[in-house]
Amino acid sequence: MSPSPLLQPSFADLGQPLADVTFCVVDLETTGGGDADAITEIGAVKVCGGQLVGEFQTLVNPNAHIPALIAVLTGITDQLVADAPKLPEVLPAFLEFAAGSVLVAHNARFDTGFLRRACERYDYPWPNPAVVDTLALARQVLLRDEVPNAKLGTLAAHFGATTTPNHRALDDAKATVDVLHGLLERIGNLGAHTLPELLEFTRQVSPQRRAKRTMAKDVPSAPGIYQFIAELPGPDGQPRRQVLYVGKSRNLRKRVASYFTAAETRSRIDEMVRIATSVETTVCRTPLEADVLELRLIGAHSPRYNRRSKFPERQLWLKLTDEPYPRLSIVRTAGDGATYLGPFRRKEAAEQAMLAIYDAFRLRQCSARLSTRKASPACALAGMGRCPAPCQFTIGRDEYAELVEDVRACLSRDFRPLVAALRPRLAQLVAAERFEEAGALTERLESFGRAAARHHRLASLAGCAQIVAARRTDDGWEIHVIRHGRLVAAALARPGEVPQQVARDAVTTAEWVAAPSGPAPAAIIEETERIADWLELPGVRLIEIDGDWCWPLGIGPSAGEQLRAASLVGGADGSQPEAEGPDPATSDSAALATA
Repeated sequence: MSPSPLLQPSFADLGQPLADVTFCVVDLETTGGGDADAITEIGAVKVCGGQLVGEFQTLVNPNAHIPALIAVLTGITDQLVADAPKLPEVLPAFLEFAAGSVLVAHNARFDTGFLRRACERYDYPWPNPAVVDTLALARQVLLRDEVPNAKLGTLAAHFGATTTPNHRALDDAKATVDVLHGLLERIGNLGAHTLPELLEFTRQVSPQRRAKRTMAKDVPSAPGIYQFIAELPGPDGQPRRQVLYVGKSRNLRKRVASYFTAAETRSRIDEMVRIATSVETTVCRTPLEADVLELRLIGAHSPRYNRRSKFPERQLWLKLTDEPYPRLSIVRTAGDGATYLGPFRRKEAAEQAMLAIYDAFRLRQCSARLSTRKASPACALAGMGRCPAPCQFTIGRDEYAELVEDVRACLSRDFRPLVAALRPRLAQLVAAERFEEAGALTERLESFGRAAARHHRLASLAGCAQIVAARRTDDGWEIHVIRHGRLVAAALARPGEVPQQVARDAVTTAEWVAAPSGPAPAAIIEETERIADWLELPGVRLIEIDGDWCWPLGIGPSAGEQLRAASLVGGADGSQPEAEGPDPATSDSAALATA
């Protein structure tokens, strides 16, 4: 009967608290350090939660001469092991003893190497257990001013071990147990409380990063944001505070501590940690507050080691200009009272949406200023019949104004006329097997639909002077106050507190926000989108709302799907099939908006 295997942690086990992990601390005595040398003694101590579970000790007949130097060092002689069992008899018993545990040794490579070779030699499968090396762990955790070296005797004295190591397997294993417990206490103070966190501490990291782990010492175990700070020379040569990186976490202490372990493998972050001189943290009451504060700090400081959300001002809008013969233009700001669609993250997306409108409506595309009294030269599009040529007065101002109003309605209220105008063209392209052109037209429609959905999702929040909403969590009720799409207050009503009173207090202390002059909310776009994500979560309850949080009927969360369905299955007669999926007016988001 083969012995039970040692612990090979599953994904569920990897999150196991260290207090629940069973460790088998092992030490071997051998005839030497080479592959051809043999084991002379095995000693092991099994512990869990600081309590002794069992001990294992046996001499082993190595079937070889024990060198005099080894005999003097360990006290194990040829005569002492002459009647001891041989390794094939001992190995199954040890594997059975260690089953279900994490293997621990001081300089574990030495001990596990002998055990692995023994399993191979006697046809026992090596169980490949999780291994903790107290030597490597001590080098990661302890500073040179604490201990001169990481020898077992030095560490045992440092941690006040009850057993003095003496080069006998069981005594050395007992001393290693005390060293292990001392090291676990140290890494617990650095935020490592589970088996994977312990294993990460044993991996090699650069000395520069390891030396800075004390920056995590005073970080609270709470949700919030953290900033890595450096004092770097400014233009005048004087040191100036610079924010290198901003992040968020539900457990600040645990997250910050991970930057100083091998768990962090990004090369740019390794460089950032070497430069950083301190870490600043801000505790937040809710995850949404942490999300928003992170975005604001990244936008304010543009930290060199952050990659996302650094340039919130890089947004584009599709504008219907306000001039005698309006046209479409891609602009960076929206706030002069004109009609806008957006924002767009990329210029290509804005251009695709603009082309969709040009495909459906014969709006002029030139950028020239047109006079209402004097004709201008016609462009090539006029000759192709794709422009009504207001420059040549071939269309009256009133008739052109009607065309502009159709475009305005499409941008601000309902894009279904745009789909209806393009469906016959799509049907013709598909019938002619011109699939690339049909695909390009469909892509333009979808780009417009996504932009319309995003635009009205943001505009609906920007138009609300105040929203007070709450959501129940394990910690209590998360409460947020939103004004014109900006988070102005966050609170947490813990069990035993009255959520309504906490909400009233939050409103009283909330930031005042002026109404925006255009379609953009009174916050950076990404902040309002994070707020919308939270508001649309299941279980969110509206406590108070001042304004209309709703979308136009023809534009909703499933706009892209509707457009694609209408585009690809439309008939040549322009009839409108029913789009699959939920109607925007009855979707979860719309239901929440009208609750």
